[in-house]
Amino acid sequence: MRGQTLRVRLHAGERVYGIAMEGFGQPRWPAYFAAAGMDFVWLESEHAPNNREIIAWAAQLYAAHNIAPLVRIPEISATRAAMAVDAGAHGVIAPYVETVEQVKALVGAVKYRPLKGEALARAVKQGEFPNAETRTYLEQYNADANLIIMIESPAGVRNLPALLAVPGVDAVLIGPHDLTVSHGIAEQYDHPLFVETVERIISISRAHSIGVGMHFISGTLDWAVQWAQKGFNFISYRGDTLFVARGIQGELHALRAQLDGTPPAGDPDKVGAAGHIHYTTGEAS
Repeated sequence: MRGQTLRVRLHAGERVYGIAMEGFGQPRWPAYFAAAGMDFVWLESEHAPNNREIIAWAAQLYAAHNIAPLVRIPEISATRAAMAVDAGAHGVIAPYVETVEQVKALVGAVKYRPLKGEALARAVKQGEFPNAETRTYLEQYNADANLIIMIESPAGVRNLPALLAVPGVDAVLIGPHDLTVSHGIAEQYDHPLFVETVERIISISRAHSIGVGMHFISGTLDWAVQWAQKGFNFISYRGDTLFVARGIQGELHALRAQLDGTPPAGDPDKVGAAGHIHYTTGEAS
Protein backbone atom coordinates (compact mmCIF):
# COMPACT_ATOMS: atom_id res chain seq x y z
CA MET A 1 0.00 0.00 0.00
CA ARG A 2 1.01 3.59 -0.46
CA GLY A 3 1.47 6.06 2.36
CA GLN A 4 -1.91 7.68 1.80
CA THR A 5 -3.71 4.37 2.35
CA LEU A 6 -1.47 3.63 5.32
CA ARG A 7 -2.52 6.91 6.94
CA VAL A 8 -6.23 6.26 6.43
CA ARG A 9 -5.96 2.82 8.01
CA LEU A 10 -3.85 4.04 10.91
CA HIS A 11 -6.37 6.72 11.88
CA ALA A 12 -9.29 4.33 11.37
CA GLY A 13 -7.77 1.83 13.81
CA GLU A 14 -7.26 -0.82 11.14
CA ARG A 15 -4.16 -2.99 11.50
CA VAL A 16 -1.18 -2.65 9.19
CA TYR A 17 1.79 -5.01 9.25
CA GLY A 18 5.49 -4.58 8.59
CA ILE A 19 9.03 -5.15 9.79
CA ALA A 20 12.16 -3.16 10.55
CA MET A 21 14.99 -3.28 8.02
CA GLU A 22 18.56 -2.71 9.17
CA GLY A 23 20.21 -3.81 5.94
CA PHE A 24 17.30 -3.07 3.56
CA GLY A 25 17.64 -6.52 1.98
CA GLN A 26 18.69 -7.75 -1.41
CA PRO A 27 16.90 -6.86 -4.67
CA ARG A 28 14.51 -9.83 -4.57
CA TRP A 29 13.08 -9.03 -1.14
CA PRO A 30 10.54 -6.33 -2.11
CA ALA A 31 8.81 -8.71 -4.53
CA TYR A 32 8.76 -11.48 -1.92
CA PHE A 33 7.46 -9.14 0.76
CA ALA A 34 4.77 -7.80 -1.55
CA ALA A 35 3.63 -11.34 -2.37
CA ALA A 36 3.45 -12.01 1.37
CA GLY A 37 1.07 -9.07 1.81
CA MET A 38 3.40 -6.79 3.79
CA ASP A 39 2.01 -3.26 4.18
CA PHE A 40 5.15 -1.34 5.13
CA VAL A 41 8.83 -1.60 5.96
CA TRP A 42 10.73 0.85 8.07
CA LEU A 43 14.24 1.53 6.99
CA GLU A 44 16.69 2.04 9.81
CA SER A 45 19.12 4.94 9.92
CA GLU A 46 19.35 5.48 13.68
CA HIS A 47 21.14 2.27 14.65
CA ALA A 48 22.43 1.14 11.26
CA PRO A 49 25.05 2.79 8.99
CA ASN A 50 22.87 3.46 5.96
CA ASN A 51 23.54 6.59 3.93
CA ARG A 52 21.19 8.83 1.94
CA GLU A 53 21.78 7.10 -1.37
CA ILE A 54 21.08 3.63 0.04
CA ILE A 55 17.94 4.91 1.75
CA ALA A 56 16.73 6.52 -1.49
CA TRP A 57 17.26 3.35 -3.55
CA ALA A 58 15.50 1.21 -0.94
CA ALA A 59 12.59 3.62 -0.53
CA GLN A 60 12.00 3.80 -4.27
CA LEU A 61 12.23 0.02 -4.67
CA TYR A 62 9.80 -0.86 -1.89
CA ALA A 63 7.36 1.85 -2.99
CA ALA A 64 7.45 0.43 -6.53
CA HIS A 65 6.23 -2.88 -5.08
CA ASN A 66 3.38 -1.12 -3.25
CA ILE A 67 5.00 -1.44 0.18
CA ALA A 68 5.06 1.87 2.05
CA PRO A 69 8.68 2.70 2.93
CA LEU A 70 9.12 4.50 6.26
CA VAL A 71 12.48 5.83 7.43
CA ARG A 72 13.57 6.08 11.04
CA ILE A 73 15.77 9.13 11.22
CA PRO A 74 18.72 9.09 13.65
CA GLU A 75 17.61 12.12 15.65
CA ILE A 76 14.76 14.59 16.00
CA SER A 77 15.66 16.83 13.09
CA ALA A 78 13.41 18.66 10.65
CA THR A 79 16.24 18.61 8.11
CA ARG A 80 16.72 14.84 8.33
CA ALA A 81 12.96 14.29 8.19
CA ALA A 82 12.65 16.36 5.00
CA MET A 83 15.63 14.54 3.49
CA ALA A 84 13.95 11.18 4.12
CA VAL A 85 10.72 12.25 2.42
CA ASP A 86 12.68 13.80 -0.46
CA ALA A 87 14.40 10.43 -0.88
CA GLY A 88 11.03 8.76 -1.45
CA ALA A 89 9.95 7.73 2.04
CA HIS A 90 6.21 7.48 2.62
CA GLY A 91 6.75 8.36 6.23
CA VAL A 92 9.23 9.34 8.90
CA ILE A 93 9.71 7.64 12.25
CA ALA A 94 11.22 10.05 14.77
CA PRO A 95 12.91 8.58 17.87
CA TYR A 96 12.53 9.68 21.51
CA VAL A 97 10.00 12.46 21.02
CA GLU A 98 9.14 14.39 24.19
CA THR A 99 7.99 17.95 23.42
CA VAL A 100 5.34 19.80 21.45
CA GLU A 101 8.05 21.92 19.82
CA GLN A 102 9.71 18.78 18.45
CA VAL A 103 6.43 17.53 17.00
CA LYS A 104 5.67 20.87 15.34
CA ALA A 105 9.10 20.95 13.71
CA LEU A 106 8.62 17.41 12.40
CA VAL A 107 5.12 18.12 11.12
CA GLY A 108 6.43 21.14 9.22
CA ALA A 109 9.17 19.10 7.58
CA VAL A 110 7.05 16.06 6.72
CA LYS A 111 3.65 17.57 5.90
CA TYR A 112 4.38 21.07 4.58
CA ARG A 113 7.50 20.76 2.44
CA PRO A 114 8.68 22.71 0.47
CA LEU A 115 7.53 25.59 2.70
CA LYS A 116 10.37 27.03 4.76
CA GLY A 117 11.18 30.06 6.86
CA GLU A 118 8.42 32.42 8.00
CA ALA A 119 5.80 30.84 5.76
CA LEU A 120 6.41 27.44 7.37
CA ALA A 121 6.39 28.90 10.87
CA ARG A 122 2.96 30.47 10.26
CA ALA A 123 1.61 27.24 8.82
CA VAL A 124 2.79 25.19 11.80
CA LYS A 125 1.93 27.64 14.57
CA GLN A 126 -1.24 29.31 13.29
CA GLY A 127 -2.38 27.02 10.49
CA GLU A 128 -2.01 29.96 8.09
CA PHE A 129 -0.89 29.39 4.50
CA PRO A 130 -0.17 31.85 1.68
CA ASN A 131 -3.64 31.02 0.35
CA ALA A 132 -6.16 28.18 0.10
CA GLU A 133 -4.63 26.98 -3.16
CA THR A 134 -1.25 26.55 -1.49
CA ARG A 135 -2.75 24.53 1.34
CA THR A 136 -4.47 22.21 -1.13
CA TYR A 137 -1.26 21.93 -3.14
CA LEU A 138 0.77 20.93 -0.07
CA GLU A 139 -1.78 18.32 0.94
CA GLN A 140 -1.56 16.76 -2.49
CA TYR A 141 2.21 17.16 -2.78
CA ASN A 142 2.72 15.34 0.54
CA ALA A 143 -0.20 12.92 0.21
CA ASP A 144 1.91 9.86 1.05
CA ALA A 145 3.92 11.42 3.88
CA ASN A 146 3.21 9.99 7.34
CA LEU A 147 4.66 11.09 10.67
CA ILE A 148 5.22 8.45 13.33
CA ILE A 149 6.61 9.56 16.67
CA MET A 150 8.37 7.19 19.04
CA ILE A 151 7.51 7.33 22.72
CA GLU A 152 10.38 5.95 24.76
CA SER A 153 10.58 7.95 28.00
CA PRO A 154 8.54 9.12 31.00
CA ALA A 155 8.50 12.65 29.55
CA GLY A 156 7.12 11.38 26.27
CA VAL A 157 4.35 9.48 28.06
CA ARG A 158 3.55 12.41 30.33
CA ASN A 159 3.32 14.84 27.42
CA LEU A 160 1.58 12.49 25.00
CA PRO A 161 -1.87 14.17 25.05
CA ALA A 162 -0.27 17.50 24.12
CA LEU A 163 1.93 15.87 21.47
CA LEU A 164 -1.05 14.28 19.76
CA ALA A 165 -3.02 17.53 19.88
CA VAL A 166 -0.64 18.86 17.21
CA PRO A 167 -2.27 18.18 13.82
CA GLY A 168 -0.17 15.95 11.60
CA VAL A 169 0.82 12.97 13.76
CA ASP A 170 -0.33 9.69 12.19
CA ALA A 171 0.94 7.06 14.62
CA VAL A 172 2.78 6.44 17.86
CA LEU A 173 5.44 3.73 17.96
CA ILE A 174 6.63 2.46 21.33
CA GLY A 175 10.29 1.58 21.65
CA PRO A 176 10.02 -1.07 24.40
CA HIS A 177 13.72 -1.39 25.15
CA ASP A 178 14.35 2.32 25.67
CA LEU A 179 11.02 2.68 27.45
CA THR A 180 11.98 0.12 30.09
CA VAL A 181 15.48 1.56 30.51
CA SER A 182 14.20 5.12 30.90
CA HIS A 183 11.73 3.92 33.54
CA GLY A 184 14.43 2.10 35.51
CA ILE A 185 13.17 -1.40 34.69
CA ALA A 186 15.55 -2.40 31.89
CA GLU A 187 14.17 -5.23 29.72
CA GLN A 188 11.51 -6.14 32.30
CA TYR A 189 8.67 -6.42 29.82
CA ASP A 190 6.33 -8.06 32.30
CA HIS A 191 6.89 -5.40 34.97
CA PRO A 192 3.64 -3.76 36.16
CA LEU A 193 5.04 -0.31 35.38
CA PHE A 194 5.79 -1.31 31.79
CA VAL A 195 2.34 -2.84 31.35
CA GLU A 196 0.62 0.19 32.86
CA THR A 197 2.66 2.61 30.75
CA VAL A 198 2.02 0.82 27.46
CA GLU A 199 -1.70 0.54 28.20
CA ARG A 200 -1.78 4.28 28.90
CA ILE A 201 -0.07 5.04 25.57
CA ILE A 202 -2.60 2.87 23.74
CA SER A 203 -5.53 4.55 25.48
CA ILE A 204 -4.33 8.10 24.74
CA SER A 205 -3.46 7.32 21.12
CA ARG A 206 -6.77 5.67 20.31
CA ALA A 207 -8.68 8.49 22.05
CA HIS A 208 -7.04 10.84 19.53
CA SER A 209 -7.74 8.46 16.59
CA ILE A 210 -4.00 8.06 16.13
CA GLY A 211 -2.42 4.75 15.13
CA VAL A 212 -0.36 3.05 17.82
CA GLY A 213 2.03 0.13 17.96
CA MET A 214 5.13 -1.32 19.52
CA HIS A 215 8.25 -2.65 17.86
CA PHE A 216 8.13 -6.33 18.81
CA ILE A 217 11.83 -7.11 18.87
CA SER A 218 11.66 -9.99 21.33
CA GLY A 219 9.39 -12.46 23.06
CA THR A 220 7.11 -15.10 21.65
CA LEU A 221 4.49 -14.74 18.95
CA ASP A 222 1.83 -15.25 21.62
CA TRP A 223 3.20 -12.26 23.57
CA ALA A 224 2.95 -10.09 20.48
CA VAL A 225 -0.62 -11.28 19.81
CA GLN A 226 -1.69 -10.56 23.38
CA TRP A 227 -0.36 -7.02 23.20
CA ALA A 228 -1.79 -6.36 19.74
CA GLN A 229 -5.21 -7.40 21.00
CA LYS A 230 -4.99 -4.66 23.61
CA GLY A 231 -5.29 -2.05 20.88
CA PHE A 232 -2.21 -1.93 18.66
CA ASN A 233 -2.89 -1.42 14.98
CA PHE A 234 0.62 -0.41 13.79
CA ILE A 235 2.18 -3.86 13.94
CA SER A 236 5.96 -3.78 13.67
CA TYR A 237 7.20 -7.33 14.13
CA ARG A 238 10.92 -8.02 14.48
CA GLY A 239 13.18 -7.24 11.52
CA ASP A 240 15.57 -8.56 8.92
CA THR A 241 18.48 -9.22 11.31
CA LEU A 242 16.36 -10.95 13.95
CA PHE A 243 14.48 -13.09 11.43
CA VAL A 244 17.79 -14.34 10.04
CA ALA A 245 19.26 -14.91 13.50
CA ARG A 246 16.17 -16.75 14.72
CA GLY A 247 16.07 -18.85 11.55
CA ILE A 248 19.68 -19.91 12.01
CA GLN A 249 19.23 -20.68 15.69
CA GLY A 250 15.86 -22.34 15.30
CA GLU A 251 16.54 -24.45 12.20
CA LEU A 252 20.21 -24.71 11.25
CA HIS A 253 21.20 -25.45 14.84
CA ALA A 254 18.32 -27.93 15.13
CA LEU A 255 19.54 -29.64 11.96
CA ARG A 256 23.05 -29.83 13.40
CA ALA A 257 21.65 -31.26 16.63
CA GLN A 258 19.83 -34.04 14.78
CA LEU A 259 22.74 -34.91 12.51
CA ASP A 260 25.71 -34.45 14.84
CA GLY A 261 24.14 -34.62 18.28
CA THR A 262 25.21 -31.06 19.05
CA PRO A 263 22.79 -29.36 21.46
CA PRO A 264 20.93 -26.38 19.97
CA ALA A 265 22.56 -23.08 20.91
CA GLY A 266 20.00 -21.30 23.04
CA ASP A 267 16.31 -20.54 22.75
CA PRO A 268 15.14 -18.88 19.48
CA ASP A 269 12.50 -16.94 21.43
CA LYS A 270 15.28 -15.19 23.34
CA VAL A 271 17.34 -14.12 20.35
CA GLY A 272 17.93 -10.40 20.44
CA ALA A 273 15.69 -9.36 23.33
CA ALA A 274 16.93 -5.83 22.83
CA GLY A 275 18.20 -6.30 19.30
CA HIS A 276 21.84 -6.23 20.37
CA ILE A 277 24.67 -8.68 20.91
CA HIS A 278 27.16 -8.44 23.79
CA TYR A 279 30.31 -9.13 21.80
CA THR A 280 32.40 -9.79 24.89
CA THR A 281 30.20 -12.74 25.84
CA GLY A 282 28.56 -13.55 22.51
CA GLU A 283 25.15 -13.48 24.20
CA ALA A 284 22.08 -11.82 22.74
CA SER A 285 20.15 -9.25 24.73
